[in-house]
Amino acid sequence: MQNKKNNKLIPPNEEKRILMHSCCAPCSGGIMESMLDAKINFTIFFYNPNIHPQDEYLIRKNENKRFAQKMNIPFIDADYDSNTWFKRAKGLELEPERGKRCTMCFDMRFERTALYAYEHGFKTITSSLGISRWKDLTQVTECGMRAASRYPNLVYWTYNWRKGGGSQRMYELAKQEEFYKQEYCGCSYSLRDTNTWRKEKGLPKLERGVNFY
Repeated sequence: MQNKKNNKLIPPNEEKRILMHSCCAPCSGGIMESMLDAKINFTIFFYNPNIHPQDEYLIRKNENKRFAQKMNIPFIDADYDSNTWFKRAKGLELEPERGKRCTMCFDMRFERTALYAYEHGFKTITSSLGISRWKDLTQVTECGMRAASRYPNLVYWTYNWRKGGGSQRMYELAKQEEFYKQEYCGCSYSLRDTNTWRKEKGLPKLERGVNFY
């Protein structure tokens, strides 16, 4: 269900206050635009302890924060907590993209998002994670719903942000705003696998901190 009526974005139960987990500015920018256009009152929740190394994390966080400030959107800067992420990833180091490690990673980020929502009176959460073509949308959605189900009256908004021109607008806005973007999802294992692939193709290793757009 796309939660649209007469081309207007409608959250579950027509809720007007949303907590949106954001993974990065390129993925969340178009979603932020859409919710502003729909006059939805939302807050960005940045909790991504998977991003490695820390300098990469800070670049992505600050880029997202910069755009949120430009759009006058509240931005919650959550803990980095990378040690806990690596503990939960133990034994999953060789999992492929979209495998069990990704499920663990989504669960961890959504669990913290849902907890913050519950503690601060939000009834609906959503995320920018599912808009990327590199992610399994069903996997992301199931993790979001599982986290929300832990708390009474909390709902995960399952809207498919790729539809209705969402994916196209994501790329357009990223270029327009000159967002920093990398070619790996964020975790050290993704970086390892991406660089292995690049080496096999005769390409140089990724240079962190350089705009991809």
